[in-house]
Amino acid sequence: MSSSFFIKTKEKAKVAKKGNNAAGPKRKGDSGGKSKVQAKKPNSKYNEEISSDSEPESPVVSKKRQSGEEHEYDETPQEKKLRLAKLYLEQLKEEEEKKAEEDSFETDLIAGRLQEEVLEQKGKLQRLIAKDLIPPDTSEIRLLRGHKLPVTCVVISSDDKCIFSAAKDCSIIKWDVASGKKLHTIPGGRKGTEDRHVGHTAHILCMAISSDGKYLATGDMNKLIMIWEAETCKHLYKFTGHKGPVSGLSFRKGTHDLYSASHDRSVKVWNVDENAYVETLFGHQDAITGLDSLSRERCVTAGGRDGTVRVWKITEESQLVFHGHQGSIDCIQLINEEHMISGADDGSVSLWSVNKKKPLSTVKKAHGCHGDTELEQPHWVASVAALQNSDTVASGASSCSHNSQVQLWKCGQNYRGLEPLFSVPVSGFVNSLKFSSSGQFLVAGVGQEHRLGRWWRLKEAKNGIYVIPLKRKSPSQEEAKMDD
Repeated sequence: MSSSFFIKTKEKAKVAKKGNNAAGPKRKGDSGGKSKVQAKKPNSKYNEEISSDSEPESPVVSKKRQSGEEHEYDETPQEKKLRLAKLYLEQLKEEEEKKAEEDSFETDLIAGRLQEEVLEQKGKLQRLIAKDLIPPDTSEIRLLRGHKLPVTCVVISSDDKCIFSAAKDCSIIKWDVASGKKLHTIPGGRKGTEDRHVGHTAHILCMAISSDGKYLATGDMNKLIMIWEAETCKHLYKFTGHKGPVSGLSFRKGTHDLYSASHDRSVKVWNVDENAYVETLFGHQDAITGLDSLSRERCVTAGGRDGTVRVWKITEESQLVFHGHQGSIDCIQLINEEHMISGADDGSVSLWSVNKKKPLSTVKKAHGCHGDTELEQPHWVASVAALQNSDTVASGASSCSHNSQVQLWKCGQNYRGLEPLFSVPVSGFVNSLKFSSSGQFLVAGVGQEHRLGRWWRLKEAKNGIYVIPLKRKSPSQEEAKMDD
């Protein structure tokens, strides 16, 4: 019972003392009609105010004993209703305050997310992690083997638990990242078995996975796009319409809209939920070799030997054209909504802004050269990858020897420079690169041949995927660096 109730009880006792004595109950044997309560002195312990948060100093007297010694003043129905009403109001007030705090926290959280999304859209959200990365030990790099022919493309699920890889043997393998074991294999079929084989019967050149992990899309040399249920690897749909090999696929982030690019120089838009074709975009003057997209309703493409990078604004039905590389642009990836990285067979790696027609930065001979001095040629850049909204990117080379490498780069301030961090040696053509969403590892799809052709073959190389951990400096290493 609250303190206020004890005070009112005390006041009530005083009123009873001043009022008509006959109003109070009589005990057996009382002669003057006065109760013992009225006979008590004013400084009696029964008139003391006791806090509801403390224990009474005197021992608790049982009701039976009290009834034998004195009258106990009970709460009236009106007072009880008033007390319960006050308690109810206090509870409501506490609940409202608690709810207000929770709402405030959720509002701050939503506001923070919206701010991040705005910064992402503007290309100003940049996680600075490159300075903390250190080369992994060779023993920590895992090679997962299962494909019989060169791996051409890889993707990682958004929760970083699974890797999907595809190859020139027309097969698709789903891997468990933690154990490195195969979870599922979709075998490839032989040429001429298209009518009865569920899957690809020609080299798979590209693949994409939706951001919610529901759909997997793969494209092949037979101009086909296959849609799979990523969880079970069950075949769902087959998209036809391209007139050349499908060389690039990407799901728009947060949706099931699919963009595809082809050697037929077109970009197509599909709705996977509805199993429907939407539209076709034209502009490139040569075979499209790579494609990527993020949240915006747009995509970017590499135009091979037409020497252009293009940004396609789907809703506006327009495109932006960029020039920079001297050779065939074979690969492209978005870093954020405003910046991208590309690689070409002239050995260069370039950083772009969608607001500039020329590269912000270009590194020539990014992976060195091969051949005699007079006939020296740069190693082709066959693949690039970007850790989204960060300052870290990677490139993979096609080498005439089995000593290929994956090179990691740090993007300078405002993406106006590329600084080499370290390289990771691998064996074979680095046909595909992907960073995990968490930035904890990098996956490289490697083979004995280039994904787009057979200009030369490296017999010493192994067809498989390399899982490269991205190690960070320890606090002690940071302190030692600061001391130096």
